[in-house]
Amino acid sequence: MRILLAEDDLDLNAALKTLLTRSGYQVDAVTNGKDALDYARAEAYDGMILDWMMPGMDGVEALRRIREAGVHVPCLLLTARDAVEDKVEGLDAGADDYLSKPFNAQELLARIRALLRRRESYVPDVVTFEDLSLDKVTGELRCGEHTRRLTGKALQMMTLFLEYPRIPFSVQQLMDRIWSWDSETEINVVWVNISTLRKKLTELGSAVEIQAHRGLGYYLEKKA
Repeated sequence: MRILLAEDDLDLNAALKTLLTRSGYQVDAVTNGKDALDYARAEAYDGMILDWMMPGMDGVEALRRIREAGVHVPCLLLTARDAVEDKVEGLDAGADDYLSKPFNAQELLARIRALLRRRESYVPDVVTFEDLSLDKVTGELRCGEHTRRLTGKALQMMTLFLEYPRIPFSVQQLMDRIWSWDSETEINVVWVNISTLRKKLTELGSAVEIQAHRGLGYYLEKKA
């Protein structure tokens, strides 16, 4: 499990990163809201921990922008504020839970486990990005009044792209996530499925396309 941590107190940041790493998580730690926003847009995380009060861009504003970018990773908000109005503001901005400072390390870990369990147990049937929506149960990819049916690995790949829009996945990452690391499948199946999905998007007349960034991978983005 990979977690994004944003905390401007350097000592607390280091302590939390150590705690999370020793608990088996992979952690990317930043110290301000702007970096948190950039990381959340660029990488695929399983969970986020954001401190509310950070210089430049606070955690709530960063979270609002993260949600506006189409990133729906569950988020735990750390806050020294305890007024009901403040907690409501944080939850309305897109937080899934909050923890008041000072807090107990074991309670933090328990809340993170609960957050990640909810993510695993709650999987929305329909995912959307820009003018596209995908019903993961039926495999129906829709743009306006037009639909195309996806099946098999093409369906899994489009689901991944829609759940993490604008985040590039390398060919190897796609192989690992969709065909699994021990698969004997040839790597060219990735390109075959990319080609299939691009054809479907063209047929639908979508404003979204699968773009390729040299050295990074493939991702969904609105056409320029």
